[in-house]
Amino acid sequence: MTIGIITGSGTYALPDFEGSGPEPVGTDWGEALVSRGTWAGADVLHLSRHGEGHVRLSNHVAHRANLAALRAAGADAVIAVTVCGGVDPTLDLGSVICFDDLHFAANRLPGGELCSFFAEPGDPLRGHWIYEDPFSPSLRAGLLAGAADAGVEIRDGGCYGHVDGPRFNTKAEIRGLAACGVTAVSQTAGPETVLAGELELPFALLGYVTDYANGAAAQATPVSTLVEMMERSTGTLAAVLAAALPRIGAAGAPSPTGMVYRFGPGASGAGGA
Repeated sequence: MTIGIITGSGTYALPDFEGSGPEPVGTDWGEALVSRGTWAGADVLHLSRHGEGHVRLSNHVAHRANLAALRAAGADAVIAVTVCGGVDPTLDLGSVICFDDLHFAANRLPGGELCSFFAEPGDPLRGHWIYEDPFSPSLRAGLLAGAADAGVEIRDGGCYGHVDGPRFNTKAEIRGLAACGVTAVSQTAGPETVLAGELELPFALLGYVTDYANGAAAQATPVSTLVEMMERSTGTLAAVLAAALPRIGAAGAPSPTGMVYRFGPGASGAGGA
């Protein structure tokens, strides 16, 4: 089984990864740079959202190309990690969250387009992604067990809130998200979750809390603290992933989350991937 891993701010390469450097994979939505190799004893496809040196801000990330490239390269499932701002004030900085719900009401890509591979009427592969929960239960189980093996405390469940970057959010915006039950926010994983669902790629998301979102705590988190926590996130998230991958591999290929109800005769999967 081959696992796609998407890393974010602070993690631009996997420690001790053995394999090729980032190589372009072409899709109908542009090229994405994917590294293929072995990590923690598993076959892995690694994709850095932002690239070395953080060349891409959240509004520059080509989500459709990224997910389509991972599928084209042979990923059987995808795990993404993100540093995030805590909305729930009971979170400690440095907390790890294995999300089980999503708040992404806008359902838009960074350029303003609807977040979907199905952009054209009559596309034979068009369909509705139908699910109860957006994240793969079996991948989540593997990540939770991996965290325990690695000695990393992890919150089992939480609502990931996608917000548009590159700016951070106002206190009023965070109050609204808190009222919706959002646990933590960042600027990239909403489209990844939805597009993986349309591709019928099992998907899971880990978050590492680097700061408190505006108004979530009595005092704002200093930027210096945010940067320090971002640097710490690399080792913690890598430890969880490295411990989880053998468990996930031993469990066998996970089933897609929900289903895509398609209208084209005999269609399966998403076009152009």
